[in-house]
Amino acid sequence: MMRLIRYLMRHWHSTPFEMCEVKFHVKLPVFVARQWIRHRTANVNEYSARYSILDREFYIPEPAQLAAQSTVNNQGRGAVLEGAEAARVLEVLKRDAATAYDHYEDMLSQDGQQGLARELARMNLPMNIYTQWYWKCDLHNLFHFLRLRADAHAQYEIRVYAEEMARITADWVPLAFGAFEDYRMGGVNLSGKAVAVLKRRLKGEIVTQEDSGMSKGEWREFVEVWGVSKSF
Repeated sequence: MMRLIRYLMRHWHSTPFEMCEVKFHVKLPVFVARQWIRHRTANVNEYSARYSILDREFYIPEPAQLAAQSTVNNQGRGAVLEGAEAARVLEVLKRDAATAYDHYEDMLSQDGQQGLARELARMNLPMNIYTQWYWKCDLHNLFHFLRLRADAHAQYEIRVYAEEMARITADWVPLAFGAFEDYRMGGVNLSGKAVAVLKRRLKGEIVTQEDSGMSKGEWREFVEVWGVSKSF
């Protein structure tokens, strides 16, 4: 069985993995949910703020996660904020969330009093308020989600969910998860140009980015994988 599962994973035969399904009940900040929902291969049933009143509960980052914008990655974080600046940002996050929720409560129609409909009052809530959903997905698409979101480069706030889901999946289907770790999480996909460079290197040639046919970005990623410098 192990050999078959590894063969299926190695050769990208997805159908057997699509036969397995799992459903997660997740509580998460709205801004994480908006990033998560980009994975359009699951069935999602989200808690509705049209019918129910959301709880006063917000995601406030730990100090170690308060970082400045990266200077080299438009989607990443740079140095961690410290001292007075970190304290100021935390205070702003807490105050704005509390104020927005106070106004949300004030606008709602409650206890027989005339007020704004829930479906409209919710528009004033901050992105760090928590929502909940049931997320049902087959194993093939779950592995795709985990490959992207449990990666060290993924945003921290979604990565912690993915890492916990990976632990659950490892308990559920240990043989399939082991093959996934080996071939997807721990493996490397090579372009045709990268394969050509490796073949040249095996013949004893020294290859540089300029004569590899790769762009600077492709070459940088390639040499990072192999732990070498400018030439290979």
